[in-house]
Amino acid sequence: MNIYLDISSPAAKLALENASDYGLHNHGLNRIRRAYWNLTSAALYEEAIHRSEGNIGHLGPLVVNTGKHRGRSAADKFIVQEGATENKVWWGEYNRPFSPEKFSTLLARLTGYLQGRDVFVQDLFAGADPEYQLPVRFITEMAWHSLFVRNMLLKPKGRDGMKKHIPEFTIIDVPSFQASPVVDSTRSETFIIANFAERLAIIGGSAYGGEMKKTVFTVLNFLLPFDGVMPMHCSANVGDDGDTALFFGLSGTGKTTLSADPSRRLIGDDEHGWSDNGIFNFEDGCYAKAIRLSQEAEPQIYATTQRFGTILENVVMDPSSRCLDLDDCILTENTRACYPLSYIDNSVPEKMAGHPKNIIFLTCDASGTMPPIARLSIDQAIYHFISGYTSKLAGTEIGLGIEPEITFSTCFGAPFMVHYPHAYASLLKSKILKYGVKCWLVNTGWTGGPFGVGKRISIRHTRTLLNNVLSGKLNQVQYRKDQIFGFEVPLSCDGVPSAILEPANTWGSPEEYWRKYDALAARFIENFKLFSEGCAPEILEAGPQRRK
Repeated sequence: MNIYLDISSPAAKLALENASDYGLHNHGLNRIRRAYWNLTSAALYEEAIHRSEGNIGHLGPLVVNTGKHRGRSAADKFIVQEGATENKVWWGEYNRPFSPEKFSTLLARLTGYLQGRDVFVQDLFAGADPEYQLPVRFITEMAWHSLFVRNMLLKPKGRDGMKKHIPEFTIIDVPSFQASPVVDSTRSETFIIANFAERLAIIGGSAYGGEMKKTVFTVLNFLLPFDGVMPMHCSANVGDDGDTALFFGLSGTGKTTLSADPSRRLIGDDEHGWSDNGIFNFEDGCYAKAIRLSQEAEPQIYATTQRFGTILENVVMDPSSRCLDLDDCILTENTRACYPLSYIDNSVPEKMAGHPKNIIFLTCDASGTMPPIARLSIDQAIYHFISGYTSKLAGTEIGLGIEPEITFSTCFGAPFMVHYPHAYASLLKSKILKYGVKCWLVNTGWTGGPFGVGKRISIRHTRTLLNNVLSGKLNQVQYRKDQIFGFEVPLSCDGVPSAILEPANTWGSPEEYWRKYDALAARFIENFKLFSEGCAPEILEAGPQRRK
């Protein structure tokens, strides 16, 4: 939109109707052309179309293209290093230090850039549990970004709630503003920087919606452990008997798909807290991978792609018919659907439930050697939680190719963990012990050989295995002890061929299987050396033992 033309937009007359008493001047934002406060989804649709930010697809979704960034820019994330963070943050690859002085300079240029421009403001809450809820404000350059966060987080109640909203953390997102690496000490023109002392984060150079979502998660990962709350990169659902289950895993491992079970109620698909009150969702929406979604395999998620209010990122659409092609990955493998949690028929309106009965660690094993399911002791569970073994799939981060990339993402979400891993592991172990939780490792990756040789484990078989876990049936079968990892693997499971439960039987060459499995154990052992200092002996001993 040309900022020099005074063209009235569809929501211009409504811009201040839902404004908070806590104005933008409190954030150093002055001389804004027009601020659009807490617009509804319909009004944001009109603004997005008016500003040529996207198009309306068949049956109503808003289809947008995020430009050159179609995944998270993990290498461009920083945390300001100051008194509150200096000795508490796990500095390194995922939490790069940024100086307060450089932050102030960049922020000053960013706020100056916004003078004379329109912004969209959404006042929201992160966390469904009122005791731990964080009031958050988003100030965005783009209307569809405002709709994105409105979908993803909890909204104030009524106009009075919006009027009285005072943010405890603010995120300013301006994709068209770019940093200067030489001047600002950033890695590139893109930046995602959190300043906990000022309770402020700034994002620039990327239009990918996931940056805003994961910035909130990063903030909660830092703040909540101080209150004894375990922040978790996991989905959660609950059965009719109140049996809550947690599903840990990185993008592409099946968190969203497996938790959206028609026979159980969905608490949330990605980010949760575990307090003494139980489990609570951080969000009020879902951000699901949309590539190759089918009505047959994932009917509930598929249905959201044909609804008003859903945002589809980088999904290919026929410009004439407006019909979607969810199988087309020409733009990216990481196509996404952002929609309200209420679009899932059996979601839990309160977004809260009791303490979990089962915890499932999801791993996408590209080596094809892991069993499809294993029962873990408590110490094995903590070992695998710290390890966070999986494979990154194409498109989820910038720079990933077609082949899965074997990785260890500690706590099953290393890019978003701010404290040292042992802090999260200790908190998780105390809660597992306190509430008597059973822990499982589920492989949603390959069988019969590695990627390119074997095939992906059937989602039908994975669902059947999980159903047997959640119903308690797998507690009644016989197990074998795995020769390398020491965890317990069931010898049988109703509805699953026994041969699948023994991966060596699915390979053409058993010798090649054991060689590959031993090599995977070596990678586990090498990776865990990063965390061995200060780690309890029983956790170290819970890892794999190489074949002699």
